[in-house]
Amino acid sequence: MNSKLSSLQVQEIGEQGLLERLQRFCPPEMIGDDAAVLVTAPEQSLVVTTDVLIDGVHFSDVTTSPEDAGWRAAAANLSDLAAMGASPLGITVGLGLPSGLRVSWIERLYQGMTECLQKYNTPIVGGDVVRSPVTTLAITAFGQVKPSQIIRRSAAVVGDAIVVTGVHGASRAGLELLLHPKLGQDLNDEEKTALIRAHQRPQPRLDVLPILWKILASPCPMPNAPCPMPIAGMDSSDGLADAIIQICRASGVGAVLERRQISLPATFGHWLTQEQALEYALYGGEDFELVLCLPQKLASALVEHLGQGAAIVGKITSGSTVLLHDEQKKFPDQVLSLSQGFQHFGQ
Repeated sequence: MNSKLSSLQVQEIGEQGLLERLQRFCPPEMIGDDAAVLVTAPEQSLVVTTDVLIDGVHFSDVTTSPEDAGWRAAAANLSDLAAMGASPLGITVGLGLPSGLRVSWIERLYQGMTECLQKYNTPIVGGDVVRSPVTTLAITAFGQVKPSQIIRRSAAVVGDAIVVTGVHGASRAGLELLLHPKLGQDLNDEEKTALIRAHQRPQPRLDVLPILWKILASPCPMPNAPCPMPIAGMDSSDGLADAIIQICRASGVGAVLERRQISLPATFGHWLTQEQALEYALYGGEDFELVLCLPQKLASALVEHLGQGAAIVGKITSGSTVLLHDEQKKFPDQVLSLSQGFQHFGQ
C-alpha cells in the first residue's frame, strides 16, 4: 500500500466508498440487501451473541495493531459461541468511526478479523458504519447447535468437577509486557513472544466441542444419568474467577477451587510471585478458555483428551459460596467475588 492510499481518511471517501472497500471481505452472494440470510441445518437452534469494543478500553495502538484488534474482536465472539456449544455461521460488524481515521487502519482491522474467521470457515455477512467521536466495533455472531448440546451456565449440579480447557493468566501477562517492556527480564524472547501473542491473538476453543461430544456420545458413559447429559459452562473472557462465580450464581450452587490445580503458563515461575500469578489467572481475563462443569468421570476423560494445560480445578458444592482452597493448608480459604475483577462501571 503506497503512502497516499495509507493516509486516506474516511471523510475523503464517505460511507459508500468505505462500504465498497469493506465488502471485499464479505461473500458477494450474502451482501447487498437489508439483511443477511443464513441457512441453518434441520433440528438446530440458532445462537446469537454480540460484543462491543471501544478504543481505549478494549484495544489501543500501544498494545494492539489494527490486525490484532480485529483478530481479538472476532475471537471474542467465536469464544461466546463455543461457550454455548455452537458452531459459527457468520458475523455482522458495526463500526463507529471518527471522520479523520485512516481507511488503511480499518482495512487492516478487517484483515485481522478475516484471518481469525477463516480458521473456522466463518464469513462476515454484513454490518453498518456510522460516524462516532471514538472508534467503536460491535460484532454480532451467529451460530447453530443441536438443542441437546446447548451448554448453559445454569446446568451445574453438586458433585460436578470444574474443568478448564487451558492455562489462565497468559493474556494478562502479555498485556503487562506490552505496557511495561522492562518487565520479565528473566524471560527469553520466545517466552515473551508467546505471552504477548496470547494477548494479541487469543484462540477461541471451538476445537473442544467435537472432543466433548465424542466423549458424551452414546452409549451413555454414566449409568442412571440422562443422555445427552447437560453440561454447564461459559468462557473465561472476564477471568477464571468470574466464570466460576457466574456459573454458580446461575445454577444456585457453590464451588471449591483448588489453588494448586489452577493451570498457569510455565514461564510464570520465572518472573512472577505466586500471588501475582494467581491474580493474573483468576482476574486477568481474555484467555478465552472454556470453563465446564460435568461429572468427574467425564471431566477426567475430557482433560486426558485435551492435554496442554487442561485441568480439573475444583468441584461444585452446595450453598452459594465460591472458595479458593489450598489443600496443603499454607494459605487460608479465600472467598472469591466479582468485585475483585474488572468491572466496566466499577469505582
